[in-house]
Amino acid sequence: MTEKYKVPHVEGNGAARELFTQGYRYLFAVLSTSDYYLRDAVNLAAEVAKQNGRDPKTLKVAMAFENDSFSLDVRDGVVEDAARHGMKVVIDDKLPPELNDMAATLTKVRAVKPDLLIVSGHEKGATLVVRQTAEMKVDVPMIATTHCDSAQLAETLGKLAESVLCASQWDRSLNYQDRWFGTAEQYAQLFKKEFGYDAPYQAAESTAAVLVFVDAFERAQSFDPEKVRDAIASTDIMTFYGPIKFDASGKNTAKPMVLYQVQNGHYRVVAPTKWAAAKLVWPRKVAK
Repeated sequence: MTEKYKVPHVEGNGAARELFTQGYRYLFAVLSTSDYYLRDAVNLAAEVAKQNGRDPKTLKVAMAFENDSFSLDVRDGVVEDAARHGMKVVIDDKLPPELNDMAATLTKVRAVKPDLLIVSGHEKGATLVVRQTAEMKVDVPMIATTHCDSAQLAETLGKLAESVLCASQWDRSLNYQDRWFGTAEQYAQLFKKEFGYDAPYQAAESTAAVLVFVDAFERAQSFDPEKVRDAIASTDIMTFYGPIKFDASGKNTAKPMVLYQVQNGHYRVVAPTKWAAAKLVWPRKVAK
Protein backbone atom coordinates (compact mmCIF):
# COMPACT_ATOMS: atom_id res chain seq x y z
CA MET A 1 0.00 0.00 0.00
CA THR A 2 2.81 2.41 0.78
CA GLU A 3 4.36 1.67 -2.61
CA LYS A 4 1.04 2.17 -4.36
CA TYR A 5 0.42 5.55 -2.75
CA LYS A 6 4.11 6.56 -2.58
CA VAL A 7 4.16 7.18 1.16
CA PRO A 8 7.52 6.74 2.94
CA HIS A 9 7.38 4.00 5.57
CA VAL A 10 10.06 3.62 8.26
CA GLU A 11 9.53 0.51 10.34
CA GLY A 12 11.17 -0.94 13.42
CA ASN A 13 9.86 -4.49 13.80
CA GLY A 14 9.67 -6.23 10.41
CA ALA A 15 12.96 -8.13 10.05
CA ALA A 16 12.19 -10.52 7.17
CA ARG A 17 14.93 -10.34 4.55
CA GLU A 18 12.41 -10.75 1.72
CA LEU A 19 10.99 -7.29 2.49
CA PHE A 20 14.16 -5.88 0.99
CA THR A 21 14.43 -8.01 -2.12
CA GLN A 22 11.25 -6.72 -3.80
CA GLY A 23 12.64 -3.40 -5.06
CA TYR A 24 10.45 -1.28 -2.77
CA ARG A 25 11.35 2.44 -2.87
CA TYR A 26 9.33 3.64 0.13
CA LEU A 27 10.17 1.03 2.76
CA PHE A 28 13.01 1.54 5.24
CA ALA A 29 13.90 -0.42 8.38
CA VAL A 30 16.07 0.66 11.30
CA LEU A 31 16.62 -2.92 12.55
CA SER A 32 18.96 -5.63 11.32
CA THR A 33 17.28 -8.19 9.07
CA SER A 34 16.55 -11.67 10.37
CA ASP A 35 19.43 -13.36 8.54
CA TYR A 36 21.77 -11.50 10.92
CA TYR A 37 20.13 -12.64 14.17
CA LEU A 38 22.44 -15.55 14.97
CA ARG A 39 25.43 -15.03 12.69
CA ASP A 40 27.35 -13.76 15.70
CA ALA A 41 26.85 -17.08 17.47
CA VAL A 42 28.77 -18.76 14.64
CA ASN A 43 31.44 -16.07 14.67
CA LEU A 44 31.75 -16.28 18.46
CA ALA A 45 32.19 -20.06 18.27
CA ALA A 46 34.99 -19.55 15.74
CA GLU A 47 36.60 -16.95 18.00
CA VAL A 48 36.48 -19.27 21.02
CA ALA A 49 37.93 -22.12 18.97
CA LYS A 50 40.92 -20.02 17.92
CA GLN A 51 41.48 -18.87 21.50
CA ASN A 52 41.68 -22.53 22.50
CA GLY A 53 44.09 -23.49 19.73
CA ARG A 54 41.49 -25.14 17.54
CA ASP A 55 40.75 -24.65 13.86
CA PRO A 56 37.14 -23.41 13.38
CA LYS A 57 36.89 -25.83 10.44
CA THR A 58 36.79 -28.68 12.95
CA LEU A 59 33.65 -27.34 14.66
CA LYS A 60 30.34 -29.18 14.32
CA VAL A 61 27.09 -27.20 14.20
CA ALA A 62 23.60 -28.51 14.97
CA MET A 63 20.58 -26.44 13.89
CA ALA A 64 16.83 -26.59 14.37
CA PHE A 65 14.46 -24.03 12.87
CA GLU A 66 10.75 -23.54 12.76
CA ASN A 67 9.35 -23.62 9.23
CA ASP A 68 8.43 -19.93 8.97
CA SER A 69 9.99 -17.11 6.97
CA PHE A 70 11.68 -15.46 9.96
CA SER A 71 13.35 -18.62 11.24
CA LEU A 72 14.38 -19.75 7.76
CA ASP A 73 16.01 -16.36 7.22
CA VAL A 74 17.90 -16.88 10.49
CA ARG A 75 18.97 -20.28 9.15
CA ASP A 76 20.28 -18.76 5.91
CA GLY A 77 22.53 -16.39 7.84
CA VAL A 78 23.85 -19.20 10.05
CA VAL A 79 24.52 -21.45 7.05
CA GLU A 80 26.36 -18.67 5.21
CA ASP A 81 28.67 -17.88 8.12
CA ALA A 82 29.23 -21.54 9.03
CA ALA A 83 30.31 -22.14 5.44
CA ARG A 84 32.58 -19.09 5.55
CA HIS A 85 34.38 -20.57 8.55
CA GLY A 86 34.41 -24.07 7.02
CA MET A 87 32.32 -25.53 9.86
CA LYS A 88 30.41 -28.79 9.37
CA VAL A 89 26.62 -28.74 9.81
CA VAL A 90 25.79 -32.13 11.34
CA ILE A 91 22.09 -31.57 12.12
CA ASP A 92 19.72 -29.36 10.12
CA ASP A 93 16.20 -29.99 11.44
CA LYS A 94 12.91 -28.25 10.75
CA LEU A 95 10.79 -27.94 13.88
CA PRO A 96 7.10 -28.89 13.64
CA PRO A 97 4.44 -26.14 13.36
CA GLU A 98 2.89 -27.26 16.64
CA LEU A 99 6.11 -26.93 18.56
CA ASN A 100 5.70 -28.80 21.83
CA ASP A 101 8.62 -31.21 21.85
CA MET A 102 12.23 -31.10 20.66
CA ALA A 103 13.21 -34.55 21.94
CA ALA A 104 13.83 -36.00 18.44
CA THR A 105 16.31 -33.25 17.58
CA LEU A 106 17.96 -33.30 21.00
CA THR A 107 18.41 -37.08 20.89
CA LYS A 108 20.47 -36.58 17.72
CA VAL A 109 22.35 -33.71 19.34
CA ARG A 110 23.30 -35.93 22.26
CA ALA A 111 24.58 -38.58 19.84
CA VAL A 112 26.70 -36.39 17.54
CA LYS A 113 28.00 -34.00 20.25
CA PRO A 114 28.12 -30.71 18.29
CA ASP A 115 30.13 -27.71 19.43
CA LEU A 116 27.25 -25.32 18.81
CA LEU A 117 23.46 -25.74 18.86
CA ILE A 118 21.38 -23.02 17.22
CA VAL A 119 17.58 -22.83 17.51
CA SER A 120 14.99 -20.45 16.10
CA GLY A 121 11.46 -21.29 17.15
CA HIS A 122 10.31 -18.00 18.62
CA GLU A 123 9.45 -17.88 22.34
CA LYS A 124 8.24 -21.49 22.47
CA GLY A 125 11.39 -22.83 20.82
CA ALA A 126 13.63 -20.86 23.18
CA THR A 127 11.80 -22.22 26.22
CA LEU A 128 11.81 -25.79 24.91
CA VAL A 129 15.51 -25.95 24.08
CA VAL A 130 16.45 -24.73 27.55
CA ARG A 131 14.03 -26.96 29.42
CA GLN A 132 14.59 -30.12 27.39
CA THR A 133 18.40 -29.93 27.20
CA ALA A 134 18.29 -29.87 31.00
CA GLU A 135 15.73 -32.67 31.27
CA MET A 136 17.58 -34.86 28.77
CA LYS A 137 21.04 -33.87 30.08
CA VAL A 138 22.20 -32.81 26.62
CA ASP A 139 25.57 -31.14 27.15
CA VAL A 140 26.50 -28.68 24.37
CA PRO A 141 29.34 -26.17 24.90
CA MET A 142 27.38 -23.35 23.28
CA ILE A 143 23.61 -22.92 22.74
CA ALA A 144 22.16 -19.93 20.92
CA THR A 145 18.52 -19.10 20.29
CA THR A 146 16.24 -16.29 19.24
CA HIS A 147 13.64 -14.75 21.57
CA CYS A 148 15.16 -15.72 24.92
CA ASP A 149 14.47 -12.27 26.34
CA SER A 150 10.86 -12.07 25.14
CA ALA A 151 10.40 -15.67 26.35
CA GLN A 152 11.74 -14.46 29.72
CA LEU A 153 14.05 -17.43 30.06
CA ALA A 154 16.15 -15.95 32.84
CA GLU A 155 13.08 -14.84 34.75
CA THR A 156 11.06 -18.05 34.44
CA LEU A 157 13.61 -20.87 34.09
CA GLY A 158 16.27 -19.67 36.50
CA LYS A 159 19.45 -21.75 36.55
CA LEU A 160 18.31 -23.85 33.61
CA ALA A 161 18.80 -20.79 31.36
CA GLU A 162 22.32 -20.00 32.56
CA SER A 163 24.89 -19.43 29.77
CA VAL A 164 22.32 -19.58 26.94
CA LEU A 165 23.07 -17.10 24.15
CA CYS A 166 20.33 -15.03 22.56
CA ALA A 167 20.19 -12.53 19.71
CA SER A 168 19.16 -8.96 20.39
CA GLN A 169 18.78 -5.85 18.27
CA TRP A 170 19.78 -3.49 21.10
CA ASP A 171 20.79 -3.28 24.73
CA ARG A 172 20.86 -0.45 27.25
CA SER A 173 24.54 -1.11 28.03
CA LEU A 174 25.68 -0.11 24.51
CA ASN A 175 27.50 3.21 24.27
CA TYR A 176 25.24 4.78 21.66
CA GLN A 177 23.81 8.25 22.25
CA ASP A 178 21.93 11.04 20.48
CA ARG A 179 20.62 14.58 20.95
CA TRP A 180 17.07 13.42 21.67
CA PHE A 181 17.40 10.86 24.45
CA GLY A 182 21.08 10.92 25.37
CA THR A 183 22.61 7.49 25.96
CA ALA A 184 21.02 4.08 25.54
CA GLU A 185 20.96 3.83 29.34
CA GLN A 186 19.20 7.20 29.68
CA TYR A 187 16.58 6.08 27.16
CA ALA A 188 16.04 2.88 29.17
CA GLN A 189 15.64 4.83 32.40
CA LEU A 190 13.12 7.22 30.84
CA PHE A 191 11.17 4.32 29.34
CA LYS A 192 11.01 2.57 32.73
CA LYS A 193 9.82 5.79 34.39
CA GLU A 194 7.09 6.35 31.77
CA PHE A 195 5.80 2.81 31.34
CA GLY A 196 6.80 0.93 34.48
CA TYR A 197 8.76 -1.90 32.86
CA ASP A 198 12.19 -2.34 31.26
CA ALA A 199 12.54 -1.27 27.66
CA PRO A 200 12.64 -4.24 25.28
CA TYR A 201 14.57 -3.86 22.06
CA GLN A 202 11.26 -3.81 20.17
CA ALA A 203 10.40 -0.51 21.88
CA ALA A 204 13.85 0.93 21.24
CA GLU A 205 13.74 0.18 17.53
CA SER A 206 10.21 1.60 17.26
CA THR A 207 11.42 4.83 18.87
CA ALA A 208 14.38 4.89 16.48
CA ALA A 209 11.98 4.70 13.52
CA VAL A 210 10.33 7.90 14.75
CA LEU A 211 13.73 9.60 15.06
CA VAL A 212 14.44 8.83 11.39
CA PHE A 213 11.29 10.77 10.48
CA VAL A 214 12.27 13.64 12.77
CA ASP A 215 15.70 13.91 11.15
CA ALA A 216 14.25 13.61 7.64
CA PHE A 217 11.60 16.29 8.24
CA GLU A 218 14.28 18.65 9.52
CA ARG A 219 16.54 18.11 6.51
CA ALA A 220 13.75 18.13 3.93
CA GLN A 221 12.11 21.22 5.46
CA SER A 222 8.92 19.79 4.03
CA PHE A 223 6.17 17.23 4.57
CA ASP A 224 6.02 16.50 0.84
CA PRO A 225 6.14 12.66 0.67
CA GLU A 226 8.70 12.52 -2.15
CA LYS A 227 11.03 15.02 -0.50
CA VAL A 228 10.72 13.20 2.81
CA ARG A 229 11.34 9.86 1.11
CA ASP A 230 14.56 11.19 -0.47
CA ALA A 231 15.68 12.62 2.87
CA ILE A 232 15.07 9.28 4.57
CA ALA A 233 17.06 7.50 1.86
CA SER A 234 20.07 9.72 2.64
CA THR A 235 19.83 9.22 6.43
CA ASP A 236 23.17 8.93 8.20
CA ILE A 237 22.66 9.50 11.94
CA MET A 238 23.64 8.14 15.33
CA THR A 239 20.84 7.42 17.80
CA PHE A 240 20.59 5.92 21.27
CA TYR A 241 19.57 2.75 19.38
CA GLY A 242 22.66 2.76 17.19
CA PRO A 243 23.83 4.10 13.84
CA ILE A 244 21.25 4.32 11.06
CA LYS A 245 22.18 4.43 7.39
CA PHE A 246 20.13 2.78 4.67
CA ASP A 247 21.36 0.93 1.59
CA ALA A 248 19.54 1.03 -1.75
CA SER A 249 17.10 -1.68 -0.60
CA GLY A 250 16.08 0.24 2.55
CA LYS A 251 18.00 -1.89 5.07
CA ASN A 252 19.97 -0.30 7.88
CA THR A 253 23.49 -1.51 7.13
CA ALA A 254 25.22 0.45 9.91
CA LYS A 255 23.93 -1.22 13.09
CA PRO A 256 25.19 -4.63 14.28
CA MET A 257 23.21 -7.24 16.18
CA VAL A 258 24.42 -8.21 19.65
CA LEU A 259 24.38 -11.50 21.54
CA TYR A 260 23.17 -11.76 25.11
CA GLN A 261 24.26 -14.48 27.47
CA VAL A 262 22.21 -15.29 30.53
CA GLN A 263 24.58 -14.83 33.46
CA ASN A 264 23.41 -15.03 37.07
CA GLY A 265 19.85 -14.37 35.99
CA HIS A 266 20.69 -11.31 33.87
CA TYR A 267 21.04 -10.76 30.11
CA ARG A 268 24.63 -9.58 29.48
CA VAL A 269 26.04 -8.56 26.09
CA VAL A 270 28.98 -10.83 25.20
CA ALA A 271 29.31 -10.33 21.42
CA PRO A 272 30.47 -8.76 19.20
CA THR A 273 33.50 -8.54 21.47
CA LYS A 274 33.91 -4.77 21.08
CA TRP A 275 30.41 -4.22 22.54
CA ALA A 276 30.74 -6.84 25.28
CA ALA A 277 29.62 -5.88 28.77
CA ALA A 278 30.65 -9.26 30.19
CA LYS A 279 33.04 -12.10 29.38
CA LEU A 280 31.59 -15.16 27.69
CA VAL A 281 30.98 -18.14 29.96
CA TRP A 282 32.22 -21.16 27.99
CA PRO A 283 31.68 -24.06 27.86
CA ARG A 284 28.08 -24.20 29.01
CA LYS A 285 27.24 -26.93 31.50
CA VAL A 286 23.91 -28.71 31.90
CA ALA A 287 22.07 -27.30 34.91
CA LYS A 288 21.67 -29.75 37.77
